[in-house]
Amino acid sequence: MTSDAVLFILALLDCSGLLFLTVYFIITLSDLECDYLNATQCCSKLNKWILPELIAHCTLTLLLLVSLHWVLFLLNAPLAAWHIYRFSQIPSGNTGVYDPTEIHNRGQLKTYMKESMAKLGFHLLCFFLYLYSMIYALIVVST
Repeated sequence: MTSDAVLFILALLDCSGLLFLTVYFIITLSDLECDYLNATQCCSKLNKWILPELIAHCTLTLLLLVSLHWVLFLLNAPLAAWHIYRFSQIPSGNTGVYDPTEIHNRGQLKTYMKESMAKLGFHLLCFFLYLYSMIYALIVVST
């Protein structure tokens, strides 16, 4: 097995985890929207997954950079930069990216839901790109 095949297997596993995490975010935010959860419960559930999401996506982006897959790196870099920006811009009084005192203000809940839907589309696209790349790398090795 070549290093590309191993890279794309890892990328596929990472993307699968991020895909499930994004679905979890959408479900939790919709539970808040429907009043099945209160704001404190919702934000504490979501905030504990922000750092693992950041680490997983940035690790994958760096692996793509190191392995010289420029197109896939450039595809992933904006979302990785967005994760870093959001994590670094948490105000000092807030509990995390998702703050229970502000989540209902100024339509932030709708913004978070739209952001999660966009990430869902992105991770679905990447999942199939990595799947295709993995199959291609494994076929090239076997011939």
